[in-house]
Amino acid sequence: QLQLVESGGGLVQPGGSLRLSCAASGFTLDYYAIGWFRQAPGKEREGVSCISSSGGSTNYADSVKGRFTISRDNAKNTVYLQMNSLKPEDTAVYYCAAGEMPCSTVVAGNVDYWGQGTQVTVSS
Repeated sequence: QLQLVESGGGLVQPGGSLRLSCAASGFTLDYYAIGWFRQAPGKEREGVSCISSSGGSTNYADSVKGRFTISRDNAKNTVYLQMNSLKPEDTAVYYCAAGEMPCSTVVAGNVDYWGQGTQVTVSS
């Protein structure tokens, strides 16, 4: 079964950090760009970050630049999203997605696989 599984979400205080993981099973991520997306209640899905298949190119939404870092470990078939200096407005369900295409296409939501999502809540 081909799937992406996110983990690492939870409740954190403002200013805190979390690291999300996106692990693939049933296929290798080597040839896929991976995007992280989030959706807060009542809001549209937002592209947060993307990393190319080689890891040589990354991009970030302006709202998270300087605070979030995306990385990948192809040996572990996993992509990470390190989130620092978290704010209440970062609260959302975070999804990872894989696309055998450039990040410019992945961030538009045109992907091959979606994960089930992990909840991130930033609150005191």
